[in-house]
Amino acid sequence: MKIAALYDIHGNLPALNAVVEELEEVRPDLIIVGGDIVPGPMPRQSLARLIQPGDRVRFIRGNGDREVVAAFDGLPFDSGMPEEVREVTRWTARQLEQPQRDFLAQLPEQLTLHVEGLGNVLFCHATPRNDVEIFTPITPRERLNIIFSGVEAQIVVCGHTHMQFDLQAGSVRILNAGSVGMPYADRPGAYWLLLEPQGVEFRRTEYDTGIAAQQVRTSGYPQAEDFAAENLLKVPTAAEATEFFERMTTGS
Repeated sequence: MKIAALYDIHGNLPALNAVVEELEEVRPDLIIVGGDIVPGPMPRQSLARLIQPGDRVRFIRGNGDREVVAAFDGLPFDSGMPEEVREVTRWTARQLEQPQRDFLAQLPEQLTLHVEGLGNVLFCHATPRNDVEIFTPITPRERLNIIFSGVEAQIVVCGHTHMQFDLQAGSVRILNAGSVGMPYADRPGAYWLLLEPQGVEFRRTEYDTGIAAQQVRTSGYPQAEDFAAENLLKVPTAAEATEFFERMTTGS
């Protein structure tokens, strides 16, 4: 079985379209969408694009999707959510119709599949414990072992921190698929992961980020200019993101 793992699309339809076009050549047996599909400039269109292939696509829920559903339902935000995140979450919720809300609400938090040659693969958004927990390539081994203790799968595929990496915690191999729509990497592009019996491959798909930036700017997204400038035309590096996330987890 050949599996393409697409994580953290964040409503970036041009990036998603580029990856889907490349998948027509790669021809995976299954596409796993790893959450945080809709928070971003083109949420409704991105979700519709992913549903098109039908049974070849399996979904899990990200924290962003969960928060958009809560906003759609009029539920209060978490007290620690920054105002700029609340703004885009409210906006995203207003772009969805009831069937799309219902689709997101019923998504599972994780999924396990067997891949010949690799073993059992657990797909989750952040960690097997919840959809918001953060770790990075430099997280201390002791903490990493705690996060992944009790995992029976040979491989865990995650996202959430938007950067590709390959780690080991005890007997568990941890692969971060990166982000299709908002990557933290050395250069712009759409980042994803390919798993097949022969092994795993971190992939990057190029697309016209200039045209994508123009589309984002006309989308009505509240933070369109920042998204275009900081997540399309230029992207934060993995080193910058790692430093930021480690400060968050340590409180320093």
